[in-house]
Amino acid sequence: MSVLAQTPDNGAQLGRLHDRVALVTGGGSGIGAVCAGRLAEEGAVVVVADLDVDGATRVAEEITKAGGTALPRRIDVTDPDSVARVVSEAAGLHGGLRIAVNSAGTNGPLVPLAQLAPADFDTVMRVNLYGVFHAMRCQLPAMAATGGAIVNIASIAAHSGFRGHAAYAAAKQGVLALTRTAAREYAGQGVRVLSVSPGLVDTPMAAALPPGATADLLASVPLRRIAQPSEIAALVAFLVSDDASYLTGSDHVIDGGYLAK
Repeated sequence: MSVLAQTPDNGAQLGRLHDRVALVTGGGSGIGAVCAGRLAEEGAVVVVADLDVDGATRVAEEITKAGGTALPRRIDVTDPDSVARVVSEAAGLHGGLRIAVNSAGTNGPLVPLAQLAPADFDTVMRVNLYGVFHAMRCQLPAMAATGGAIVNIASIAAHSGFRGHAAYAAAKQGVLALTRTAAREYAGQGVRVLSVSPGLVDTPMAAALPPGATADLLASVPLRRIAQPSEIAALVAFLVSDDASYLTGSDHVIDGGYLAK
């Protein structure tokens, strides 16, 4: 999957993020990878961070070949020290850290709640919720010196029940709460904090869903199609730009109309 070729030629205001340093966790694949590519196209210097350092390196190399600037870094969002090291390095680049997209995530086992092992529940929470906490805990003070915007990737699972997604939905609902709280706490220091709640997106995580699950979801989507990662990345690029300067603390659903029931 190309992290650049999927960006539609729709007159996007390329250059809005010129020379701003951006950090994308989960940047080695899926939504994070395409967000990294889009931010680079808009002019940002992107730190592509992922537990899969080979994936992060592939994304960074593709961005560089296309004329952008990207640095791959290994990050374990469940490890506060690992997160602190990467955020500190990004904040030390010219101009300081101005943009963060917290996209690292995992589905975990898709089973009914009573069949979900406590260890599996804990794993999903550590990546999807604690990972965002660890990231923002470092990003917020780094951005307080420069101003900037953080976008946390949540999910429509935080808004609507999904069979087999108890841990995932609980974690993403927590992400919304962290987003709103941080937005109120750091607005006075020039930091905006937002979240994006995608519906079904054409990513490796969606491909891992059980047979028939995608079709069942699409049947409830008014636009009758799956989203492309580039569509999520376009929204993220807008939210971190000055065009969204009066937005903070809000969640932005992008689901083809799924929740419009």
